Amino acid sequence: MCDNTTAVGINRAKMYQLVLFPLNNGATNVYFVLVLSYIAQFGSSVLALGMFASLMVTVMRVCDAITDPIIGALMDRTSTRIGKFRPFMMIGSAIMAISVIAMYILLPLIPAALMPVRYIAFTAVYFLWVIGYTFQTSCTRAGQTVLTNDPHQRPLFTIFNTVGSMLGMGVMQALIPMLKNQFNVYDAAGNLITSGYARPELYRMIAPIGIVLSVLLTILAIIGIAEKDRPEFYGIGGDKAETVRISEYVEIIRNNKPMQRLMVAGAGCKLALAIATNTTVLLALYGIMMGNYDSLYLPMMVLGYVFAVPFFLLSVRTSQKLGQKASLVRYVTVALVCYVGVLALLLVAQPGTAMALSFPFNGGGSINLYTMAFILFFGIGYGAYYATADMPIPMVADCSDYETYRSGKYIPGIMGTLFSLVDKLVSSLAQTLVAMIFLVCAGLRELPTDATPYSGGIKLAIIVMFCVIPMVAWAATLLAMKGYALTGEKMKEIQAVNTARKAAIAEGMTMDEAIVKYQTMADIP
Repeated sequence: MCDNTTAVGINRAKMYQLVLFPLNNGATNVYFVLVLSYIAQFGSSVLALGMFASLMVTVMRVCDAITDPIIGALMDRTSTRIGKFRPFMMIGSAIMAISVIAMYILLPLIPAALMPVRYIAFTAVYFLWVIGYTFQTSCTRAGQTVLTNDPHQRPLFTIFNTVGSMLGMGVMQALIPMLKNQFNVYDAAGNLITSGYARPELYRMIAPIGIVLSVLLTILAIIGIAEKDRPEFYGIGGDKAETVRISEYVEIIRNNKPMQRLMVAGAGCKLALAIATNTTVLLALYGIMMGNYDSLYLPMMVLGYVFAVPFFLLSVRTSQKLGQKASLVRYVTVALVCYVGVLALLLVAQPGTAMALSFPFNGGGSINLYTMAFILFFGIGYGAYYATADMPIPMVADCSDYETYRSGKYIPGIMGTLFSLVDKLVSSLAQTLVAMIFLVCAGLRELPTDATPYSGGIKLAIIVMFCVIPMVAWAATLLAMKGYALTGEKMKEIQAVNTARKAAIAEGMTMDEAIVKYQTMADIP
């Protein structure tokens, strides 16, 4: 099954390639946690930039989205001795490492008396990081097209991609809160007065850890794609470089209907993930509303991953039998239904009573009935959703193959970055929404920490961000997928037709002639 062979339009990957290349997403997700999850807290609490830091998260995500198609077009025109994708992975990794060192280690050294310099330096370094992030993340989506087009293998990319994400994102999500406790400041009575998240020492510690982990995952991902990053795997025109103008982007989006719908679904999934797993939201939920961040955060995160495992297996099996669309719809529906229960439980939650989460760790209490109900609804809902959260990524490869089928153009860089453009524009709202919702609901002018006192406004803000917004995003995903045409059967036809056209072009037929001659399975001898 995992031979690097081609038969009836099928380009298969070896198992080690399927396992290693998705680690590129793990490498960038290290920074998703290290930067996107903490940069607003760092800018507000350490650099004293206030809400400017949250605003810049949104501004820079918009800049990131705008630069995506430009970098995608550059990728499609690139052909080097070491391939099309590997140079972008290497350059992106180096840029992010340098900018994170500058952000978390050097910027706090700027004295408070030079506050304007802090604002300028924060903006410049953050923008540099955004460029590096786009360089490397673009390769995850675009590189799939050369890795495999086997409908039975592409769903496996989802599970290995998620494993890679867990190695990057999961490690950092678990490690940073534990390291944070080493830097908490307490008064004589043992009350927390300064959170570790407001101490520059924490960021000086986590920055090199994240960089080393990301570089290691990047090296493994480069090994995974090395054998496939060659011209013979670039579309149906071989090593022909596509020179799509910016003005043609609108035409591509207008005519590639599956990509339109996938953009909506992917943006909905990313917005749900970005807000519901936002560090400040979880800090408010477990630390302020439930009263013991240290006893709740890590166990709930682990439980979410544990519940995700069976859904990983189910989603891959469903994708292989019925296509990735069917799998995405089925398990997002499960998540939406289960989060109705989570919403109900949060509405009746009362801190310090039996109607609150309780775990026997780090000063927590015994597990109560409320906790068991929360584990059931949250575990199944989060497990179902998390197993499909990255499914739009391999579906981008299907849309890219469809574009080759539709127009003859092999433009994986542009297709991947067009998807991420909308994805990032929507998810760029996440951090600003978090800050604005805390401001509107709870009157907080700075992001809360675990030292912030509980209030009804904070409870309302948590319910909106942890439940309501993800549920609306999932509903939008389901609506978008209703008309998504790239079913499992359709993708088999597309791969076979593209292969027939490629063979005809290699024998001297023009691209236009091949497109006219081979349009359906019935045209293939």
